Amino acid sequence: MGLISLIWGIVAMILMLFALIPFLGIANWLVIPFAAVGAIIAALGILFTSPGNRGRAKTGLVLNGIVIVVAIVRLNLGFGLI
Repeated sequence: MGLISLIWGIVAMILMLFALIPFLGIANWLVIPFAAVGAIIAALGILFTSPGNRGRAKTGLVLNGIVIVVAIVRLNLGFGLI
């Protein structure tokens, strides 16, 4: 689950960078739920993995969290349209 969440976080980060382009900010409405699912997968990975093997899941959780925060800030700046 850790590897899945890490890959999910990388894909979410790429989608977020695409949504930072002016006039494509409406894509953030799709990026936030996508990253939220990745964060849930990462949390499950942390929960069900032994303490020594949680690095990928923690990294996936951080990546997805960063994407969610940046996307929400971007939506607030552009009112979800710009």
